[in-house]
Amino acid sequence: MPREEEAACCDHGCACREHDRHMDHDHHDHDHAHHGCACCHPEEHEGHDHGGEGRRDLILAGGAAALLAAGVLAPGTYLPVVLLLAAYLLVGFDILREAVSNILRGEIFDENFLMAVASIGAICIGELPEAVLVMLLYRVGEYLQGLAVAKSRRSIRALMDIRPDHARVVSDGVERTVEAKDVAVGQTILLRPGDRVPLDGRVLEGESQLDTSALTGESLPRDCGAGEEVLAGCVNLSGVLRVEVTRAFQDSAASRILQMVEHASKNKAVSEKFISRFARIYTPIVCALAVVIAVAPAMLGIYPWGDSVYNALCFLVISCPCALVISVPLSFFAGVGAASRRGILVKGGNFLDALARAEIAVFDKTGTLTKGQLSVAEVLPAEGVSEEELLQAAAAAERRSNHPVARAILSACPDALADADEVRELSGRGVSVLWRGRRILAGRAAFLEDSGVAVPQAAAAGTQVFVAADGRYLGALVLGDTVKEDAAKAVEQLRALGIKEQVMLTGDSREAAAPIAEQLGLDDVRSQLLPEEKLEALEELRGRLSRKGKLLYTGDGINDTPVLAAADVGVAMGGLGADAAIEAADVVLMGDEPSRLADGIRLARKTVAIANENIIFSVAVKVVIMVLAALHLVDLWLAVFADVGVCMITILNALRLNGKR
Repeated sequence: MPREEEAACCDHGCACREHDRHMDHDHHDHDHAHHGCACCHPEEHEGHDHGGEGRRDLILAGGAAALLAAGVLAPGTYLPVVLLLAAYLLVGFDILREAVSNILRGEIFDENFLMAVASIGAICIGELPEAVLVMLLYRVGEYLQGLAVAKSRRSIRALMDIRPDHARVVSDGVERTVEAKDVAVGQTILLRPGDRVPLDGRVLEGESQLDTSALTGESLPRDCGAGEEVLAGCVNLSGVLRVEVTRAFQDSAASRILQMVEHASKNKAVSEKFISRFARIYTPIVCALAVVIAVAPAMLGIYPWGDSVYNALCFLVISCPCALVISVPLSFFAGVGAASRRGILVKGGNFLDALARAEIAVFDKTGTLTKGQLSVAEVLPAEGVSEEELLQAAAAAERRSNHPVARAILSACPDALADADEVRELSGRGVSVLWRGRRILAGRAAFLEDSGVAVPQAAAAGTQVFVAADGRYLGALVLGDTVKEDAAKAVEQLRALGIKEQVMLTGDSREAAAPIAEQLGLDDVRSQLLPEEKLEALEELRGRLSRKGKLLYTGDGINDTPVLAAADVGVAMGGLGADAAIEAADVVLMGDEPSRLADGIRLARKTVAIANENIIFSVAVKVVIMVLAALHLVDLWLAVFADVGVCMITILNALRLNGKR
């Protein structure tokens, strides 16, 4: 890439040379911190390719190693020097050039500067082979780091392939292939078996099964037919579908997912921000200490000048905190990637950090813990009436209605008999039909009472439909929202993870919400809340957190948007739901299972633990080897080897997050 763009990437004043040479930028709008050392954050390089430039580095390192061996073994006085200088320039020229370029920009204290000073100093004290070895080990270490970063991006880069670039448009019976971005809303596209859906749309004709795993992480295919929605990124498995496009290419579900992933790196975790601050202060301090180590012992007669300078050079080489600056952001980047494979989209490392410290989990009810679909929860027949008779009478009355209550009753009695006659429906009250020669009434208690039917007082909670036949009371059906299959499992898992309080905030009535909360074992439920009242309840709950604790809110609707934005971590339930909720949320659960929240918290805690392990290990090893270098107990090449080794160990530790579930 152009040198000015490479420079623009590196406004931390750190050694980004290797990563930028390995990888071509797709975009330069990253929110860089000013690090004192090492490389650009790996998550800031989505879309790079480690292939060709990586092979170039390997070839240069191999050539330098051969020249180094030849120089060490060559006879004479001048030939070894020529060979070793050639090896040094071959493997170190880019580093020297970058160091000079950074100094001219006023960015002195970076890894390039440290390596340049250390190697040139080694040449000045007659240790030319060690100078070559310093650059060689550094170059090999950077190459290995680049490979590790590339591996950590694989899951997210695979996600980038979910959106096809072309679509088959059908117009006036003619089929033609065009770029997906050029397809307009309202046009018809054709999907054959095996095609990946290029745009969101509604099925006009055909039946098929869709593989939605790329969007939701679900392994089981979903049936779809006329009138149902299909989403970009899904794979059509069986039948041929004709689909009307409902969203433009850039607004599709797949595009929204990709945008969230691409911008996740802009939000840095607490540990990452600590590293940024640490590096800015740390690098000038170690450079000053190196000067002291080079001068003070020699002036005091403790070491000869050559040994003092050599000690300072070793100290400088080992002091560069590249293990911290690379491995900690890489830990969070790997965590974001691992979460995306599990159908959990996290919009930045800071939200992983917050998720790991969750103490209180707050839920919306409808669409989050429940399906938002009415179903018959109880059948309460009158004395002398069977459940089957009551259900059939109610189903007969509701057979022609498209009301959600009618659909719930018909679902409970799929064997409903033939249509009734003389259907009279009073909106909001009930329906009257003639069925099998009997006048059937179904609806509110007041509707039956107005027709002279005595309705007993019912104690059941939920929406009730009362049924009568020819003036005789048959019983009541109690309808309620359907709890999601794994909602109870989610609550149980969160409690096992140490979430100290789980609360439901809902706009539904107390009668509708309380049974759900009791069934799931929630700690508290607050009902009949307006959006602003939910915000007030959220602030009250926030007061119960510990100093470092965080509050989560999980919801799925537009009405949840203010609360999602106000929570420490807002979690949108079902990544294909309300656009406003997805936009406001910090974490998006792509499936419809609340239990994925527990999966996300487990992964976040593992990510933070690995980042902390890397910080402790890196600092401890650095301090020990820096002290040994200052005491003339470590050779220069060993200092570089230890530096690279620590970096690789911490990177491999971070990459544990990319392992299988």
